[in-house]
Amino acid sequence: MYALERHDSITELLRVEGRVVVADLAARFDVTTETIRRDLDSLEQAGLLQRVHGGAVASGHTSVSELSFDERQGQQTPGKAAIARAAAHLVPPTFVGSVAIDAGTTTAAVAAELASWQPSEAGRLLTVITNAVPIAAMLQHSPHIDLRLLGGRVRGLTSAAVGTATVEQVAALRPDIAFVGSNGISAGFGLSTPDELEGAVKTAYVRAARRVVAVVDSTKHGAEALTRFARLDEVDTLITEVAPPADLAGALAESGVEVIVA
Repeated sequence: MYALERHDSITELLRVEGRVVVADLAARFDVTTETIRRDLDSLEQAGLLQRVHGGAVASGHTSVSELSFDERQGQQTPGKAAIARAAAHLVPPTFVGSVAIDAGTTTAAVAAELASWQPSEAGRLLTVITNAVPIAAMLQHSPHIDLRLLGGRVRGLTSAAVGTATVEQVAALRPDIAFVGSNGISAGFGLSTPDELEGAVKTAYVRAARRVVAVVDSTKHGAEALTRFARLDEVDTLITEVAPPADLAGALAESGVEVIVA
């Protein structure tokens, strides 16, 4: 295979998967790792990717890059839907208690599943707490949900309430389950997000909840955004649609995290 053909294939892999690994590419194309590194260097010079430890990410996937809620809404839809269905199974009709739902598109998919929640016993309500305006709008007419919308400054990019007031409100609560999204999850860095204000709210959810459930699709595996909001050992359950790679799977097991592959 010629270099240009490899470059096209690598670019397509990045478009689909968001990340590539040098060793995997070398085996895939039957070339040396040095050859792959030269390919990645060339593609980085062309502005098509960014080199990271062990491989590369798409040029838009830097530690501070972040798409808007609307832009992310159409990405990884089948994977997010599968994750959401698995998450909803943690809140069966017999569930009694409260659920916190973090801002994000995967967590919004979880909220969409819970919108039709019905109790096994007539008259009982499911308390749902969120700082996400789109999630509140989605759940406001659900007859069996007692909706609590947290206040704060609404961040336009994600339509999420953030800031000191939001963090203080979360800290004063003890939800039974918190569904938390993440822009990245890695063995060495944990769960991370580009914005420190969003990260502070996520950290508050993690510290407040009796059970922390991270809902993270496979494009975030191995990714590291600028701000870490939780260590792996602070998470109880990870729901994802593809089994994590070996290094991440090992770190999750060592940290005692239950992994559910939807």
